Amino acid sequence: MAKVRVHLFITGRVQGVFFRASTHEEAQRHQLTGWVKNLHDGRVEAVFEGEEENVEPMIAWCRKGPPHALVKGLSVTVEVYRGEHIDFTVR
Repeated sequence: MAKVRVHLFITGRVQGVFFRASTHEEAQRHQLTGWVKNLHDGRVEAVFEGEEENVEPMIAWCRKGPPHALVKGLSVTVEVYRGEHIDFTVR
């Protein structure tokens, strides 16, 4: 399976609802590397790297997020796989 990298911007009620912590747990469950962080404008930004078969369900999860989130928009950009991360972190 091919390794891929995706860069996401998530909008809606995504801060203060454990979105980053839940994303961290999900990314680990899917054996992905990368990071997630809150942005000053209320969005969440994330980068996932790993096997394509593991990245796809992670993107699908981000469309809904954790129970208290209300995702209104999701922007996904496929980038060149870099393999620069050794784990998944919350920034």
